[in-house]
Amino acid sequence: MDVLDVAVRVAAVFVAFLVLPLLVGQLEHKVMAHMQGRVGPMHAGGFHGWAQLVADGVKFVQKEDTVPDGADRRIFQLAPAVALIPYLVVLVAIPLGPDGAVGQVIDAGIFFVLAVLGVGILGSLMGGWASANKYSLLGALRTAAQLMAYELPLLLAAASVVMAAGTLSLTGILAAFHWWWVPWQLLGAFVFFTAGMAELQRPPFDAPIAPEEIIFGAYTEYSGLRFALFLLAEYAGIVVISALTAVLFLGGWHGPFSDSLGWLWMLLKTAALSFVVIWARVAWPRLRADQIQKFAWTVLVPLALAQLALTGVIKVVIS
Repeated sequence: MDVLDVAVRVAAVFVAFLVLPLLVGQLEHKVMAHMQGRVGPMHAGGFHGWAQLVADGVKFVQKEDTVPDGADRRIFQLAPAVALIPYLVVLVAIPLGPDGAVGQVIDAGIFFVLAVLGVGILGSLMGGWASANKYSLLGALRTAAQLMAYELPLLLAAASVVMAAGTLSLTGILAAFHWWWVPWQLLGAFVFFTAGMAELQRPPFDAPIAPEEIIFGAYTEYSGLRFALFLLAEYAGIVVISALTAVLFLGGWHGPFSDSLGWLWMLLKTAALSFVVIWARVAWPRLRADQIQKFAWTVLVPLALAQLALTGVIKVVIS
């Protein structure tokens, strides 16, 4: 790669990081407004409330940036960036289309993205511990416990695709993809996508930030732009998990006329999965913390192991 090529790829990844999470945030406002009959998000800016996200941004900018007296100031201020940056790094390795339409091809891409995603949880832990608030600390500990429970089924589901494709590279997985994979990998797709939602603490897996119990968990003491960064990290996480699910289980850029429209298929699949994440918030009640743990260990882990065994059997039969 020459310098210009690297600069173009970095700029493209950065633009996607800035634009796609905001589009998901706008989509959430509108989808929830329609599903729940909310009239508020339909007024800002006139037509269909197009400026609602802009209004939210202005609101966060105007709010005072407070730090509790007893807080560890440096850790408290650094936590939102630690929660957000891993999603920017992960976008570098996700293929958008064929013929090198990716920030950087990484041989062990699946290991890379899953390892970096695990770093983001440190932002919540840092914020909860540094806030000098027992409710924030409790929310941070719930977050850590939830991550530990759902990381295993996430990895096992991804391992099933790696076994089927015979490579750890995300671009290699897409190169080896066949449409007949989809039916017998659907179970793994469900496990991976559900575990990803739980790691993002999205409803119905949002017990760590349950406002009725612990006042928004690790983020209780945050305000202004720092709180907005945590929200942006959540929307960026939705984009990343949806994109990874599309790459691993739905063929990514594969589709009709993929040579010229592959990027469009990838974006459409990512958008559809992002819609499912938003729909789940509206449709399902929050699970208790103990129910979340039970669901991970007694449902998702056995399903992921079953998917792994099925993939092994099919690989043996094919070979």
